[in-house]
Amino acid sequence: MRKDCDFYVVSLNNCCHTTITERKMIKKLDNPVSHSLLETHKNFSIDYNNLRLNAPDYCAFGGFKDGNNISSEIDKYSKLIDSFFIVGRKPGFSEKIILKNELVCLQMVIEDFIDLEFKDAIIKLNDKFEEPLFDLVNSVQPGYFKKKTVLMGDYYGILTDDKLVAVTGERMKMNDFTEVSAVVTHPLYTGRGYAKQLVAYTANKILDENKFPYLHVSEKNIAAVKLYETLGFKTRRKISFWNLMKRS
Repeated sequence: MRKDCDFYVVSLNNCCHTTITERKMIKKLDNPVSHSLLETHKNFSIDYNNLRLNAPDYCAFGGFKDGNNISSEIDKYSKLIDSFFIVGRKPGFSEKIILKNELVCLQMVIEDFIDLEFKDAIIKLNDKFEEPLFDLVNSVQPGYFKKKTVLMGDYYGILTDDKLVAVTGERMKMNDFTEVSAVVTHPLYTGRGYAKQLVAYTANKILDENKFPYLHVSEKNIAAVKLYETLGFKTRRKISFWNLMKRS
């Protein structure tokens, strides 16, 4: 991967011998919410002209094109859900809304298959795991995973004594890119390499589909960043998740 101006040129050598060199294609990752809702997840989209958001029971994320005033659209969406995120540049908003916090993330990408020994059995989670998946993710990362988030992509897990203890899956999906998300291990089962195996497994599945995996991780989560780097992920850019709330 090489840097070319303000975007990366990415090659996919292992599966389809394709090189993505078009600026407009790789630049989609600068606005992943909008582009996922224009493409793979268009059926989950609420479109307010200048602002696109997921239906709140799927994922409370939104994205907008730079330069647009979206304060009125944000007001409309706040009638559907009290707390949500705008991803990308800081949005303008009305006095009806407060900014709870800015979560600065590293957006990381990978272009090659991950060569890793999978020591534990990894299963694709079916319908019977919807409730355990929801409970596990929200016990570790509360607020992000909604009841229908599971419908946004495939999810994989590791069981111990028939209990779901670690998961990883897919969230924002486009024609050429799929986000690796919900990297969660129950606190009693950390340190066993489950997250490393699940991220590698999920990324390889995405590459098998001739798409590029990407993910978002808090810049403060140094341990997770190092884990992803050992697997071959590289930081493409920083991107902010702006948590907005309806003023009570």
